[in-house]
Amino acid sequence: MNTPRPDYPRPQFDRSARWLNLNGEWDFARSPGEFTETVVVPFPWEHPDSGIGAHWLPTAWYRRRIERPADWAAERTILHFGAVHHRATVWVNGRLAVEHEGGYLPFEADITELLDNGAGELVVQVDAPTDKRFIPHGKQRSMPADDYDGCAFTPSSGIWQTVWLEPRPTAYISRLDPRPTDALDGIEVTLAGPSPVRLEIPGVVVREFSQWPGKVTLPIPQPRLWSPDDPHLYDVIVTAGADTVRGYTGLRKVEWQGGVLAVNGVPTYVRGVLDQGFWPTGGHTAPSDEALRQDLELARAAGFNLVRKHIKLEDPRWLYWADRLGMLVWAEPPSTGRFTPEAVAAFEDVTAGMVARDGNHPSIVIWGGYNEEWGLDWDVPGDPAKQDAVRRAYRIIRDADPTRPIVDNSGWAHVETDLVDWHYYDEDVASWAATVDRLVNTADGSFPVKLGPDLLVHKAIAAPGFDGSDKIQLNGEYGGGSTSVERGWHLRWQTQELRRHPRNAGYIYTELYDIEHETVGIYTYDRRPKDLGGTVPSDVHAETVLIVDLTPESPGHDLVLSGDTATIPIRISHHGPDPLPGTLHWSTGTAPVDAKPFTVTDPIDIPVSEPGRLHLWLTDAAGTVVARTFIDVTTA
Repeated sequence: MNTPRPDYPRPQFDRSARWLNLNGEWDFARSPGEFTETVVVPFPWEHPDSGIGAHWLPTAWYRRRIERPADWAAERTILHFGAVHHRATVWVNGRLAVEHEGGYLPFEADITELLDNGAGELVVQVDAPTDKRFIPHGKQRSMPADDYDGCAFTPSSGIWQTVWLEPRPTAYISRLDPRPTDALDGIEVTLAGPSPVRLEIPGVVVREFSQWPGKVTLPIPQPRLWSPDDPHLYDVIVTAGADTVRGYTGLRKVEWQGGVLAVNGVPTYVRGVLDQGFWPTGGHTAPSDEALRQDLELARAAGFNLVRKHIKLEDPRWLYWADRLGMLVWAEPPSTGRFTPEAVAAFEDVTAGMVARDGNHPSIVIWGGYNEEWGLDWDVPGDPAKQDAVRRAYRIIRDADPTRPIVDNSGWAHVETDLVDWHYYDEDVASWAATVDRLVNTADGSFPVKLGPDLLVHKAIAAPGFDGSDKIQLNGEYGGGSTSVERGWHLRWQTQELRRHPRNAGYIYTELYDIEHETVGIYTYDRRPKDLGGTVPSDVHAETVLIVDLTPESPGHDLVLSGDTATIPIRISHHGPDPLPGTLHWSTGTAPVDAKPFTVTDPIDIPVSEPGRLHLWLTDAAGTVVARTFIDVTTA
């Protein structure tokens, strides 16, 4: 068979000139020593791409032969695992190589002394508890169930990211961390490894040191900044002794103040979408590198400029493609399900590991901590110990990386945070609009949350003692409708309400694609477009949108005429960097428009007298269409 996932798995610490991919067919056992099946690595054993399809299997064993290339004999042989859920014990030729706990972070072992003439038998035991409530597991279903079981999915157990071998000299580079300077005029390089050292930004600068002097700044004349419109990356090549590693970074700065998130000083309205990182035949594991890239391209095609990767540390190659394509990212760790000291410690470990592994990706502009008090028993306001846990998670991230804003407890009671977000779902468009107006524009930060079929509670944006009045505020999740047509209708009307309020800094729509029983995506689970009743997502999430000032009746009946003529006010929400003079068009007329950045215009009244679908569009001064919407008009 062809090697699955053949791409080098660690693009920010790249030794791909010499490596050996161990993905492919391995022996598989459900009981010790009974290797009677074949599994395809790196696909979780519950999912079809693995060839296994085992459910609620708490322990399994993997086995294969390995042999290092002959030209590695004078170097160390290093065995790498991208991620294994949840606990891995690794033997080579019957001797222990490494143990690792935690299903989302990489680990490695020097197996040089365990090989027999460069070869050996590799065995991996994986323990994947069916009761996942006390370990970081995100949206993987647990048994017994999490409180949030209704929105959880088939687990992804076992080896779910690439396994590989690399040669390494005895004295080697153990850390390469290039970051942009504060002035965005160069790259600061933090390095750990032997001397002498040669640093190179190809085509820009080369520096050589007989002894490594500590953090070094490599100046870049005429720097080219990384942005969503121009995601330029600078390679950094380090040669230290006999070792060479390649990394990269982008020159960009994130700022959060004055009610606005800014990238390189440019105000940026968050037009985001939730992405949970599941695939129909692979669970947590994408079928290919192209599939990782495609999800980001689908998000951009739908008009989004940011993806919130929801409670999952994604494959590093997905972040690589976000860097390459210029998609902004909100990154957050996988949640636990219960509040115990052990669960909190495990969550804090994976949170720290997230920042250490992914901190150099320029695409990441927001860090997340907890989500909706998951792992905190839905009781942050009532328990100081849980408030302390939220505060600690925030400070773990802040201490490791002060360059990005942090959401401490997305959606609900905030304790210590840089961004104040709130999650609100409502199928009634009138109450949706009224609640959004109240949350954005008043000090009343409470809203109803349906925690179960018969359980409605009121949640608060702020925990006791927290004042978020001076913080950037944005929506962290929203959406509505049970059918695709209803989803499209709510997408259109709810999003325009969020755009109505200049104080709101953005939103996260739930979600990019369906997953198993959860059919609320813009795309199907296999990433096909849906019939959204004529709603075009890229029009809804455009930089400039038209706001129709009415409360619609129902899908297909936005406006019900009760007389001969009605007048509808139309406003424009514009989030481009420059003023937008243009013209509003409809079937029977036009009107001039002068939209300013990050404002909502005064209304333009248009007459409506005929039933049918009324199309409206906005052109700029050059005649290019920059915004579209429509209104379905019927008669009483």
